[in-house]
Amino acid sequence: MMPDELISALFPQGHTISPGAENTFSGQARVAGKTVEVLGIADSTPLGPETALVLAGRVLEIVRLRSGAPIVFLIDTASQRMTRRDEMLGLNEYLAHLAKSITLAGVSGHRTVSVLYGTAAAGAFIATALSTQTMVAVDGAHPSVMDLPSIARVTKLPLDVLTEKAKETPVFAPGVAPLAATGAVSEVWKISDRQCAERLAALLAEGGQDDADHRDVLGASRGGRKMAADVARRVEAAFTHDATVSEAR
Repeated sequence: MMPDELISALFPQGHTISPGAENTFSGQARVAGKTVEVLGIADSTPLGPETALVLAGRVLEIVRLRSGAPIVFLIDTASQRMTRRDEMLGLNEYLAHLAKSITLAGVSGHRTVSVLYGTAAAGAFIATALSTQTMVAVDGAHPSVMDLPSIARVTKLPLDVLTEKAKETPVFAPGVAPLAATGAVSEVWKISDRQCAERLAALLAEGGQDDADHRDVLGASRGGRKMAADVARRVEAAFTHDATVSEAR
C-alpha cells in the first residue's frame, strides 16, 4: 500500500500518484506550484530484478522527457531479494542499473531527493536512497548498509566488539542517527509537524548547477566522517597538479 499519510504531508497541493507493478508507485505532484515526479516502493518490499527494472525504467522515461523536473523517491525496502534465483539472474547488475539511472537523472538536471519512511538495507539501500543527491528520513525510518551481526560474520570480529565500536564510529552503526552523523541522511523530519511540504520545497530548490556531492563535508561538520572530505580535497589537488604538469610538458 502507498504511504498515504506521508504523501499527503509532502504534497498538500495535490498529486496523481498511483500504485504500480511490483509494489511500486509513481506519478506527479505539485510542490511550491511546480510539477515534481514521484517514485516509490512500499511495504518493505525486497528489491529484486523486476522491481529494480520498474523503477529504473520510470527514471529513464523521465530523463528522456528532458523536463528537468525534480524527482522525489519514497523508499521502504527491506533489502535486496536474496534468493538463488535472483543471484543467478544477476541481481547485482539490476541494482547497479537502478543506481546508475538515478545518478544519470541527477547529472541530467533533475534534482533527486529520497525520503526514507521505512526500512532500507544493504544493496537495496545503496541502489535507491543513497543514490539520490539528498536523503531525508522521517518517522519509522530504519536504514542500514549492513546490520552488526552480518558485519561480524564478514569481518570475523566478535559482535560485542563491533557493538562497542558502533558507539563511537557511526559507520558501523545502523539507524538514522549514525547515518545522519556521517552526512548520508541530510535531515530528519516528523510527518506530523506540518512543515514537511515546506522543507521538501526548500530541498528541491537547492542544487542548481552545482551537482557535486557534499555529503563528506556534511559528515565532517557533524563529526561522524572525519577524514573523507580532507582526503577527497587532497586527491583532487594532486590530480589537478599532475594534470597541470602534464599539460606543461
